[in-house]
Amino acid sequence: MKKWLIPVIIIGLLVLGGYSWVKGFYNSTVQLNENVSESWGNVQTAYQRRSDLIGNLVNTVKGAADYEKETLTSVIEARAKATSVTVDPTNITPEQLAKFNEVQGGLSGALKSLLVTVERYPDLKANQNFLKLQDELTSTENQILTARTRYNEAIKPFNNHVKTFPNNILAGFFNFEGKPYFDSEAGADKAPNVEFNFSDKE
Repeated sequence: MKKWLIPVIIIGLLVLGGYSWVKGFYNSTVQLNENVSESWGNVQTAYQRRSDLIGNLVNTVKGAADYEKETLTSVIEARAKATSVTVDPTNITPEQLAKFNEVQGGLSGALKSLLVTVERYPDLKANQNFLKLQDELTSTENQILTARTRYNEAIKPFNNHVKTFPNNILAGFFNFEGKPYFDSEAGADKAPNVEFNFSDKE
């Protein structure tokens, strides 16, 4: 073998190895990022379902109880704010997630106020539509919790992949950044209590 071939072979192997590393990193990152996007989509779907149920719940209560207009207005406004905030799953920032969390927390608080108000109207216990919405809302809150958990589970491998050395070098080159975890809003360590105490008290 001619001596000049040795450095050519070495350079060729280095180029091939570098190409394989870059290709493997990029493809893996894209796949992990798609998992994150899918998980975030499930989060949004769960929240959208809750928003739809709240709209139906408000209409049902409105037709069956003469409750405070202020409570209804606060729920409607909070629902509008919650549905107006969107997050790009391909470029989720801590600020975007914090804003999303804030408006969803506002809707949770307004919903709790509505449910407390509703308890003063025992006639609603005979409303089958209301009872069905109550059950669906409870189920949806559990779906939201599950979706948030799975989103965080999808974030961890992505962040580990792009933040560890030497992958972080390529991550910077391709503009792949770590993504924020989903934290519950303050005071929301529990799903809203949607159990109604329809006693015989009038």
